[in-house]
Amino acid sequence: MHSILPNYPFLFMGKSEILNYPIIRTYFKGLNIPVYRKDRQKAARSFILAKKAVQEGWSVVIFPEGTIPDTNNPKMLPFKEGAFKLARALNIPIVPITFTNNHTLFSDPEQLFGSAHPGISRVYIHDFVPAEQAAQLTEKELCELCFDTINAPLIQEYPELFKDSKSQ
Repeated sequence: MHSILPNYPFLFMGKSEILNYPIIRTYFKGLNIPVYRKDRQKAARSFILAKKAVQEGWSVVIFPEGTIPDTNNPKMLPFKEGAFKLARALNIPIVPITFTNNHTLFSDPEQLFGSAHPGISRVYIHDFVPAEQAAQLTEKELCELCFDTINAPLIQEYPELFKDSKSQ
C-alpha cells in the first residue's frame, strides 16, 4: 500500500485478532486502529479513533470483507457495512482498490512457514466514490457498489471462480 500511495498518509483499520501475531502486532499496534468486533464499546472507540485520524489528515484503509477467505481465493466474501457507515458518517470519499494476486504472495500469519514469497502485486485503483454520491446511497447500496467495482477485475482475471455464480 505504501508503494502505491506514497504521497498519502494512511493507517489501517483492522480486526483486533491481528494483535495476536507477534511480528504484525509490533507494526499494527502503534500505527493503526484495531477493531474489537466482539466488544461493542471497543468497536465504537475504533470508530472515534478513525474519525480523529481523518480530522488529522489521515486516510483510513479498510478491507471490508472483515476476514480472509479460507477457500476460493481471490473470490471475495460479502463486505461488512461498517466501512461504508464510517465513510458516510465522516462525509469522505471512498477509493476502491483491487489486489488481484495478493493471495499468491501472502500467507496466513499463523503459518510461520506459509507460502508467502516476494512478487509483484497486480493492483487496480478505481475511480473514487465522491462523498456526495456516498451520501445519496444507503450503506447497503454503497457496499454493493464498492463490492462490484472491486470484484470486476477478479472476475476478469479468474473467470473460472465465477462460472455459474450468482455473485457476478
